[in-house]
Amino acid sequence: TLQYEMSYTNVLNMLDLGGIPVRNDQRREDDPIVIAGGPCVCNPEPLADFIDLFCLGAGEEVDLEVIDLYQACKEAGKSRREFLREAAQIPGVYVPSLYQVDYHPDGTVKAVTPLEGAPATVQKRVLLDLDKAYYPENFVVPFLDIVHDRAVAEVFRGCRFCQAGFIYRPVIEKSVETISRQCRDLCASTGYDEISLSSLSTSDYSRINELLDELLTWTKDAKVNVSLPSLRVDGFSTELTDKIKTVRKSGLTFAPEAGTQRLRDVINKNVREEELLDTVTTAFGAGWNRVKLYFMIGLPTETDQDVTGITALGQKVVDAYYHCEGRPKGQSVNVTVSAAAFVPKPFTPFQWEPQDTMEEFRRKQYLLKDSITTRKLTVNYHDADTSFMEAVFARGDRRLCGVLEEAWKRGFHFDGWSDCFSLKNWLAVFEAAGLDPAFYANRRRSFDEVLPWDHLDYGIRKEFLIAECKKAYEAAATPNCREKCSACGAACFKGGICVEDRSRVV
Repeated sequence: TLQYEMSYTNVLNMLDLGGIPVRNDQRREDDPIVIAGGPCVCNPEPLADFIDLFCLGAGEEVDLEVIDLYQACKEAGKSRREFLREAAQIPGVYVPSLYQVDYHPDGTVKAVTPLEGAPATVQKRVLLDLDKAYYPENFVVPFLDIVHDRAVAEVFRGCRFCQAGFIYRPVIEKSVETISRQCRDLCASTGYDEISLSSLSTSDYSRINELLDELLTWTKDAKVNVSLPSLRVDGFSTELTDKIKTVRKSGLTFAPEAGTQRLRDVINKNVREEELLDTVTTAFGAGWNRVKLYFMIGLPTETDQDVTGITALGQKVVDAYYHCEGRPKGQSVNVTVSAAAFVPKPFTPFQWEPQDTMEEFRRKQYLLKDSITTRKLTVNYHDADTSFMEAVFARGDRRLCGVLEEAWKRGFHFDGWSDCFSLKNWLAVFEAAGLDPAFYANRRRSFDEVLPWDHLDYGIRKEFLIAECKKAYEAAATPNCREKCSACGAACFKGGICVEDRSRVV
């Protein structure tokens, strides 16, 4: 599963450690079939020379279909190549070796041509009934403490914002009964005393209060903490607060994303400052004193005022704590601001946008740090160098396979870890390959450019993304899918929110 672009060198190291030839064209008939999935495969081209086949979208069903086909091909005595050709006909399966990529002299993609009967476009798979999907309720629990040391139950798929908000459309929910049963089984089989309700925005779950009521019928007596790690500002209420504080309080996390209302309108983050302050005041009055706020810097149209607006908003949250009469007595507030460097991603309205240069990111980070006026506010930000390389591979083409292979040969690994990452060494690899990483990270694409992932279909029309990009520069908001359908294209999957009420089409 590919969750993060900076883990790609680890993929090559894993293959090598497993005795599997790193390049897919060097594998023998008896070598394993290497399959990858996850959010990063919305642009799999930087790994096209190493992975035999990619599963686009939900893998719960397509995995079984691939395994059944593999068994049938083995029993029929078919070759590895024959299996891959047949696998390419399974909806949601992309076999990169069956596609030829040609380039213009300027380095942009000219065309992606299917070979040997492969489909011209590969559409992602969608699982329309999460209640019937397999969920691992009995897994190995590590002996040591890990980062996410708790049981996790998926609530629903889809969100209004970020790349995941587009590639996971349409929004699909599990039933209250299924979630509660899975939570109970997870805690019973693992011994965990904390259950995290996982989604991109848990408070968006349409039956969240009913779900919490159901969970509290057994979690309170069992001393199991219910954690909602992803909350939207306008989805937090006094009723929700009363329910999640009944067992044990943990910190609350909200994502305003931008420091000013203007920039929040640009990115379609329909959260107003007053809503955030009302929300944290509600939380403070219910006994919380730790809040984390997520922001991004480097967003399109961003100004210095937007950057300093991040700490200004954080300061207002600190002030709201001391103005709250019901706050915890004798305790100080801890507000943590985390500012990630914006990385343009495929299948988003900003997939054509240039990323800020590393120098500009550092300047904005220093500006952010210098604008802090209180010790109650802690500011963290992502490494600019790592974010630059992430942007390179996020929108890279197949030529990056050679760069990645050379990096692996030079011993690169765990590039997402600051103590293992070296920008200098990466730039040396790009120089040896004759490629400029800024071509991928810092260049504005034209709307008519062929993008490396244009032959993949995640259900979102390119025309819709172009329109959204133009609306962003006008700071014009697009309504949430539950409020009004914007005809993004996800209705082609005939499920989820898209079929709940077709009368709402814009």
